[in-house]
Amino acid sequence: MTATAPARRAYRGRFAPSPTGPLHLGSLVTALASWLDARAHGGQWLVRIEDIDYPRCVPGADQQILDTLARLGMHPDEPPVWQSRREAHYASALQRLEAAGLVYPCGCSRKEIADSLAHARERHQTLAYPGTCRHGLNGKLPRAWRVRVPDGDAAMLCFDDRWQHRQCQDLATELGDFVLRRADGMWAYQLAVVVDDGLQGITDIVRGADLLDSTPRQIHLQRLLGLPTPAYLHVPVVCNEAGEKLSKQTGAQAIDTLAPLDALRQAGAHLGIDSERADVAGWLADATAQWAARWLRRGPGN
Repeated sequence: MTATAPARRAYRGRFAPSPTGPLHLGSLVTALASWLDARAHGGQWLVRIEDIDYPRCVPGADQQILDTLARLGMHPDEPPVWQSRREAHYASALQRLEAAGLVYPCGCSRKEIADSLAHARERHQTLAYPGTCRHGLNGKLPRAWRVRVPDGDAAMLCFDDRWQHRQCQDLATELGDFVLRRADGMWAYQLAVVVDDGLQGITDIVRGADLLDSTPRQIHLQRLLGLPTPAYLHVPVVCNEAGEKLSKQTGAQAIDTLAPLDALRQAGAHLGIDSERADVAGWLADATAQWAARWLRRGPGN
């Protein structure tokens, strides 16, 4: 009997904005790319509001983002979810990791860590968290929770990105044991996103290349929690005239919802999409066909 490769799970993608302000061109590029990839693969597209960094969230920005997506013709296939309503899931995941001896409390302050890294830089040593609390707090009070990363050859984690190609990171020397729950009690992005992607059955993640560096950490957590690793595609970030990543901090302007087609054309141009269609639905149909011609996976296991 000839062995056959396991069938690929039905496509489920997502757009996961943080409600720190209105949608701008940089975030629209990510939203559009994730929507197009889902539609090109005949899959589902979800929206998750990542609002657990409470001090940075702007009241009403979540609904403003959802309204803007709707004006641009991008409607999620399931009701949106908010991370702020899912904290019990993150606590459960941390408890599982603690029971397995994979995490530990850390009593280091930011200043202590900064001083340690500065000392390492002077000695041309690794610039990762040095594992100060790995074997005990040594009289310090617990502040945060960190997850252990492998040592030696096992620390090298590689993955194949559909746009950026092969990516590798040495978790031990480039990063060190990283935080899952912060000293202020808030959940770290890395844990929350991994838990949510697993619970929502996300098979494909399309997002900005500024998150490439986070992906090895997330794959490490997926493996520790026994979760499948999605396929990744990281699109180039949009930059301003100074070469800085376009963001609210660098002067990004809110999408003009009165001119949705203009906004889509701008975002599409960054992704290599060009359509002269004069209506939103028609433009999205053209864009989906162009995306499929470039990015649709074909053949067994696609």
